[in-house]
Amino acid sequence: MKFIKMQGAGNDYIFVDCLDKSIDNLSELTKEMSDRHYGIGGDGVVYLYPSFVADVRMRMFNADGSEGDMCGNAVRCIARLLYEKSGKSEFTVETNAGIRNVERTDDGLFTVDMGKPVAEKRSLFAQGKQLDYIFVDIGNPHCVIFDRADMALAEAIEHHSFYPNGINVEFVEPKGDNSLLVRVWERGSGETLSCGTGACASAVAAVYESKADRARPITVSLRGGTLTVNFINEKIFLIGDAVKIYEGVYHDKIHFCDRRRSQRLG
Repeated sequence: MKFIKMQGAGNDYIFVDCLDKSIDNLSELTKEMSDRHYGIGGDGVVYLYPSFVADVRMRMFNADGSEGDMCGNAVRCIARLLYEKSGKSEFTVETNAGIRNVERTDDGLFTVDMGKPVAEKRSLFAQGKQLDYIFVDIGNPHCVIFDRADMALAEAIEHHSFYPNGINVEFVEPKGDNSLLVRVWERGSGETLSCGTGACASAVAAVYESKADRARPITVSLRGGTLTVNFINEKIFLIGDAVKIYEGVYHDKIHFCDRRRSQRLG
């Protein structure tokens, strides 16, 4: 099975072409491939399928095998693959959270129309204390906290009973000049070097709390790189890189071993 390893701002995924073939047991295969010691290693796997409403359809699975709805960094990487194949500069990607429009800019970066976010103040009880945060829906749910990072707290929030399907967590520190320092805990993957939707959620929360100016681009610095978030009318746009790391061929352990065993048994 051929694959391409890519990353956007350090958020790395394995991309598998399913445009003309079918692959079973995506959850278990994702866990196997994403393992950084015994597999390829990554924050998850993105499977590409034909679409009736867009250039391509993506199914994104987190490293723990759970399926996600949307990933801004992965969408940019898909656009990079489509650009190399077609030479076009505008693309549409179907996700579980809807269709995302992507454009390649002259400087080689990719801009994703992330749609209209929803934000509101919420609170919950975690690790023995009442926690106030900004809830942001950007195609997937985010808990944005304006404080220094606490990954033990982030893990507790991800698995909080209030969010039975889990939630992403961002710790945000405004740094002046419309810039944010962000650390991310992604549901299903743990701490990641970056998260596209997490960068958007952080910018939305910062504007909501008057900690950033929506009239200017917001710079989001993450452990893996820098992303830019722009507000245009009611929508937000995510701008960042899309880097191909390497290509390869993968033999999944379970089925590959079964085939070898069946050959020995004749």
